[in-house]
Amino acid sequence: MKTLLHCCCAPCANQCIDALRGEGLEVTGFWYNPNIHPVTEYRARRNTLEEYAKRVEMPLVMVNEYALRPFIRAVAGDIAGRCVHCYEMRLCRAAEYAAAHGFDSFTSSLFISPYQKHELMREVAERAAETYGVTFLYRDFRPLFRAGQERARELGMYMQKYCGCIFSEEERYIKPKKLIP
Repeated sequence: MKTLLHCCCAPCANQCIDALRGEGLEVTGFWYNPNIHPVTEYRARRNTLEEYAKRVEMPLVMVNEYALRPFIRAVAGDIAGRCVHCYEMRLCRAAEYAAAHGFDSFTSSLFISPYQKHELMREVAERAAETYGVTFLYRDFRPLFRAGQERARELGMYMQKYCGCIFSEEERYIKPKKLIP
């Protein structure tokens, strides 16, 4: 069975790739993450994934589209609810590509992160699957998160410190101040 794995980054993808291959699936990576900010972060994540895909001999489809401005326009009215748009744009593009190119299913390395809104991602992916007529291969990869981080460190991969969008970068540096009673 041919599966398209949307990859947010190599540290998150490495264990997903192993797990899916361990099930006997033929895995092709899919890079589409246009809202990662700044562009230097976008390139670092993309290049690290590209190098890792070569290392593990995984075919990789690269949709090299940096689109910070369209993302900001799309979420400006609801910055707190931005994650759903982020998931929709990436998972819908993966589903669309999978359907158009003969894949049996699609999934995402986003499902390894304990920091993502797991159930919301799953709902978005299921809607995308229905829209594009392709199977969403649900896997809860979260138990593999620490092993993936360890492997990334062992291999000297670039490892990011925030989710990816400009707002998550801001949250990384600005912590809410505690009010003194």
